[in-house]
Amino acid sequence: MRKVRVELGQRSYDICIGHNILTGLARHLKGLSVGKKGAIITNPIIKKPYGDPIQQHLIDEGFSITTIELPAGERYKTLRSVGKIYDILIEKKFERDSFIIALGGGVIGDIAGFAAATYLRGIPYIQVPTSLVAQVDSSVGGKTGVNHPLGKNLIGAFYQPILVWIDVEVLKTLPRRELIAGMAEVVKYGVIADTRFFNFIGENYKNVLSLEQKALIHTVARSCEIKAMVVSADEREKGQRAILNFGHTMGHAIETATDYRRYRHGEAVAMGMAFAARLATVLGMCHKDVLNWIERVCSSIGLRTSLPAAGFETLWDILQRDKKVINERLRFVLPVRLGEVKIVDGIGRVVLQKTVQSCYSSYKNVRHEKRVSGHHK
Repeated sequence: MRKVRVELGQRSYDICIGHNILTGLARHLKGLSVGKKGAIITNPIIKKPYGDPIQQHLIDEGFSITTIELPAGERYKTLRSVGKIYDILIEKKFERDSFIIALGGGVIGDIAGFAAATYLRGIPYIQVPTSLVAQVDSSVGGKTGVNHPLGKNLIGAFYQPILVWIDVEVLKTLPRRELIAGMAEVVKYGVIADTRFFNFIGENYKNVLSLEQKALIHTVARSCEIKAMVVSADEREKGQRAILNFGHTMGHAIETATDYRRYRHGEAVAMGMAFAARLATVLGMCHKDVLNWIERVCSSIGLRTSLPAAGFETLWDILQRDKKVINERLRFVLPVRLGEVKIVDGIGRVVLQKTVQSCYSSYKNVRHEKRVSGHHK
């Protein structure tokens, strides 16, 4: 098992990463400061293969466990779902040392984490991510929350888990589209902080997607290391943590414009990363080679990098409501080079519209991307 420590003083916790370690969670929980009563929050797809065995192991170790099922899908990441959780926790008389286990992908992790943050003003919770995007990104860092019809993740809280327990074996039941979507967050880490890791992904994405154990564990662990480093330095996103939003500003706008139904989160992030790189070239911040490398790696993995046919006015209206807007100034995370990004605010409407239009014209006649070869230095 590999461990990554998120250093946050009294709120520090471990990320445990391994293969076939899921049922080991029950014994590990005995060493944590939690009571005997817990709830597993999951969805029907995850419950039978993973939720039921975890529940039984926890019961065997002396815990009293309730399972709460929520529908699968981003469109159910709402206050209504959180309300359902509250109802059951109150009915079962959960107390302040009772705990929640978030068993699922990023949607379940966000909803369960927000419920934990707000029930009785905060009870312990454990992240057990079952999708690649959750294992490399959303389960770490303490961002919890739900969507609003007018924007993604507008309602939420910073609330750290007491443990993140990652078993890469569960990814074998994940649909290939979900694996591919999760790789967008992996690419993000290479762009924002580690050129060597970016090159590793460009060379080894086939091994990761085929769930080759060594490549997969390294990919998950390195992604978690980068995120832990950033979060430890800036827990509440007052400064540098914002670099983790690379690709997310436009990505969230795309998700909102398509009602969270057309694209997976990672698919939208890949489009957002390509857009941010193109915006950086328009502003003269980086060489076009950076854009080309991001597009080629994403395309080779199977991620679309062209924007969907949403009108600029629609995207502009959504961007104005982005939670990262400060003093009505739009903020984007833009690449300077591979391994380094910069937070830029005050991007104007004219520049954004020009960049969006250049995306459509640039991709108009493109049908296939070139495969990745060699290293970027």
